[in-house]
Amino acid sequence: MNTQQLRFTYQLKISLEGSKPPIWRRLLVNSDIKLDVFHTALQISMGWTDSHLHQFISQDKKFYGIKDEDFEIEGFEMIEENTVRLSTLLKAEKDSIIYEYDFGDGWMHKIILEKILDFDPAKKLPYSVTAKRACPPEDCGGIWGYANLLKIMEDPEHDEYEEMLEWLGDEFDPAYVGRRETNQLLLEYCR
Repeated sequence: MNTQQLRFTYQLKISLEGSKPPIWRRLLVNSDIKLDVFHTALQISMGWTDSHLHQFISQDKKFYGIKDEDFEIEGFEMIEENTVRLSTLLKAEKDSIIYEYDFGDGWMHKIILEKILDFDPAKKLPYSVTAKRACPPEDCGGIWGYANLLKIMEDPEHDEYEEMLEWLGDEFDPAYVGRRETNQLLLEYCR
């Protein structure tokens, strides 16, 4: 029996590489979700704003994203993400891929297939099961810039504290994750 044609529910763990304390999400998706829709689900579940380029990188070092004629590099082939299903990249539990967001800041997300569950047509997927810590703000300088930002925000006496507070706004809480809002957005934009 060819499992490629069967539908399953994938339980995935998405971890923002290098984050301390760890920033991660646990997400349920249909195994046959196309990568362009999965990209949207990742953006929503992590809390990004989809303001930058992205790509998926498989274990065999193939790249999946949006082809851009102005951004072609010799020897670098980008496979159109809207033609590829997640089940072609993640086939067995513990398989993983990388999702890179914002090539300047270089946010690398490791996506691990934790469990392959039976498909239930009554479940509304994608669905955020659990999450830890807020997404870093866009354009803060990657994982190192974010670590520096957190360090500044812990010290009201720091020279850059007021400037960073104004840039972030009063509502940023690095520990807060709004799963209810996330699942509402997933329902609205990914189905």
